[in-house]
Amino acid sequence: MRPFYLKAPVKDYIWGGTRLRELFGKEGGDRLAESWELSCHPDGECYIMGGEFDGMKLSDFVNEHPEAVGSGFKSGDSFPVLVKLIDAKNDLSVQVHPNDEYAHKYENDNGKTEMWYVIDAAPDSELIYGFNEELSKEEFRKAIENNTLMEKLRRVPVKQGDVFFIEPGTLHAIGKGILIAEIQQSSNVTYRVYDYGRLGADGKPRPLHIEKALEVTNTKPLDPERPVYGLELDGVVTQLLADCKYFNVNRHRLIKELELYADKNSFAHVLMIGGSGGELVADNCKLELTMGSSVFVPAGTGAFAIKGNCDVIVTTIQ
Repeated sequence: MRPFYLKAPVKDYIWGGTRLRELFGKEGGDRLAESWELSCHPDGECYIMGGEFDGMKLSDFVNEHPEAVGSGFKSGDSFPVLVKLIDAKNDLSVQVHPNDEYAHKYENDNGKTEMWYVIDAAPDSELIYGFNEELSKEEFRKAIENNTLMEKLRRVPVKQGDVFFIEPGTLHAIGKGILIAEIQQSSNVTYRVYDYGRLGADGKPRPLHIEKALEVTNTKPLDPERPVYGLELDGVVTQLLADCKYFNVNRHRLIKELELYADKNSFAHVLMIGGSGGELVADNCKLELTMGSSVFVPAGTGAFAIKGNCDVIVTTIQ
């Protein structure tokens, strides 16, 4: 089974910009907020492009060929991860995600653990990561009601190459001017706490989810620092961005060739976020890589290589 391209659905949320089109060639309207580069979620599914499965929904493919996901995956299982590109022209809402137990009970969805890799950031960009002081649940509620919540949140300066790990219960928001790759559990459960008084496409304020947010938010200060160290070998710089029970994420920066291996335990998803281009080569298969290329390498493919001037994020599961 050969690697194949994925076509990503695109979201036009009100805070989105134009860089997903300008940098990555994504198609859509004037405003492109997110592209879901690896997704079987019903709120936005990828389609396969090219090869024998051309035009097929990724979710249909993995149900028919669960072995392509990995040895622990069965037909009918929930696909475990979702990979996005996100362009925040404006501030995202202050929000929080529940854990698996809460989401399964109340939302019929998964919880949401996620990580962010900052591809680019405007000067003086910042994001919100939890609180700058410990609050009780009642103090949290009063801060929302009194419109003083923003004074109590921790603002973190952001630069290219930063990595943030967002556990369920962490109040957070991506700030304007930040372009990120997000790897997360396959979930679309978000509880919005503060939205700057903005109006949605219907001309009405976007809904908030205060009561649920109060139930799931960790109101203790959290440390956003997540040092990432690179290892250079044979002209390839590799950085381990995240390693948790839901996903494993590495960034590879190469100018010649990178050799990888997809065993039977997990697929590999390759997303090109930088460089001038190259190709992904597997047994009797060659796929061109350009900015924004999204490639699914089925589990059991074995050895494959990425060649050229490429900056890629490779996601696998445990």
